[in-house]
This record gives sequence, C-alpha cells and structure tokens, in this order.
Amino acid sequence: MTAASGAGSGASHLRSYAMLALVTLLWAGNAIVARAIHGDVPPFTLAFCRWTGALLFVSPFVGRHLRADRAEIVRHWRIILWLGVIGVGCFNAFLYSGLQTTTAANALLIQAAIPVLVLLLNRLFFGLKARPVEVAGVLVAGLGVLAIIFHADPSALSSLRFGRGDTLVLCSVVAWALYTVSLRLRPAIHPLSLIAMTFLTAIVVLAPFAAWELTRLPVRLTVGSLLGILYVATFPSLIAYTLYNRAVADIGAAAAGQMINLQPLFGALLAVLLLGEPFHTYHLIGAALITAGVALPLIQAVRR
Repeated sequence: MTAASGAGSGASHLRSYAMLALVTLLWAGNAIVARAIHGDVPPFTLAFCRWTGALLFVSPFVGRHLRADRAEIVRHWRIILWLGVIGVGCFNAFLYSGLQTTTAANALLIQAAIPVLVLLLNRLFFGLKARPVEVAGVLVAGLGVLAIIFHADPSALSSLRFGRGDTLVLCSVVAWALYTVSLRLRPAIHPLSLIAMTFLTAIVVLAPFAAWELTRLPVRLTVGSLLGILYVATFPSLIAYTLYNRAVADIGAAAAGQMINLQPLFGALLAVLLLGEPFHTYHLIGAALITAGVALPLIQAVRR
C-alpha cells in the first residue's frame, strides 16, 4: 500500500495541515524538555524511556488491532522494521545526543533542512517532482527560519560553528526525512498497530545503548525529570506520531515535511512563554515568512 500523495478534498487537506501544526508544536516542546532535563537523564536513556512509556500507554488499546493485522505485519515486517529503526529509534537517539552539546541556533538551522531533504529523497527514490508552489514555500519558510536563528542579522553567520553535536543533529534530520518519504510504503494496517510495532522496534534497538549509558552516566529522578519523561512519552510520541502518519497519508511527504519549518517558530514562542526569553522584532519577521511559506501549498490544496 502506498500513501496518498495529495489526493483528497480541500477540507481533508485543511484538517491534515491543522494536525501537522499541532504535531510541530508538540515536537517543539519535546526539544525544550529534552534540553531542560539533559543533565538529569542521558540521551539514550531518555529515548528508551520515551518509547517504553509510549508503548505502555498504547498497549491497552492496540491488542485487537494487532491480532487483526497479524498477517499483514508478518508479510511487511521489513518496512515496519525500517520505519521503527530509522524514524523512531535513530531519529530520537541522534537528536537527544546532539542536544547535549550543540547550540539551539545550530540545531534549528540543521532541522530546517528537513523539507528540502524530503523533496530531494522523494525525487531520488520515487521519481516525484516537487511542484513549483512546494519549492517556493520551502524557500520562503526557510528564510523565516534563518531570520529567527540569526536574529535577522546576516553577520551572525560568521559565528556559526559545526561540531560533534551538530553532526548528530544532522544524522537525525536525515533519519527523519527518510522516515517521512518511506511512510508511503507502510502496510495497510491500523494506525495503532503501526505505531505500536515501530515503538517496539525502537525499544529493542535502544535498549543496549541505554544499558551501556547507565553504566557510565547517572540518572537523577526528580519531579521535573519525571514530568519531562511523562511528557515526551505521550504528547510528542504517541499523539504526534499518530497524527503525523495520518497527515502524510493524506497530503503526501513533501507537504508534511514542509510543516517542520513551524518547529523553530513554535520553539521560539515556547521559549518566550515558558522560559521568559524576550520577544524581538526578528521573531515577527520570521513568523511572517514561515507562515507565508507554509500557507502557499496549503492555499493551493484547499482550492482544489
């Protein structure tokens, strides 16, 4: 079964874009929480706890779907394994590890490459040409991301440095782009069956790394770190992955990937609201450009 590449009604597309906006908001919160508790919970341990918790939350609701989908799961185990390893295990392990050492500016800049990578991988693997409106949207939204990262000051480029943490974030970006374009290959099983199997795959992959990490780095379980683990296991995991997979099936990987550009915007706004960081003019400039870039393909989709 292949995912839809944009077919459907304008109302369906609008609903999918709304879901993706919520997804990026939840993922922006995930990055802030991961940075906030990185001194208490090491990266592989946090990723392992995230997906173990998410699987425990979904377990009471997925049993009958797994039984009904058993034959399809066995038949398509390779693509399910791939999605679990690349999009759940590798993506989060690389991202959390990178956030230990990289700066917020570098991480946001690197993650802004996701929409472009999705367009390129769609072309490379599936021969799908990007529509002009998608290219325009990526470019405009990308300018908005740069405006936020560099405070609308091009001279800030000279202070950018690329280190080990940035390399790890780049690996997470490649992993997520591969996951997004690969979703078109997912089998015709219930959404809960898919996320349960991919979560389980990630847990198996991450377990030895988390165990090794625990022999070297301490874990400090405080009220804040426990609440952080609870958050990353529910909202940006179970809820966000379910919504993201459904939206990609409706509007396609290219359009869904472009919505990732909302993440730096939401991250900046959450930093203002939750961390008390100041709100500047460059936030407004970036917000306007990102909104315009995301709106371009959305307007065309709704008009169909």
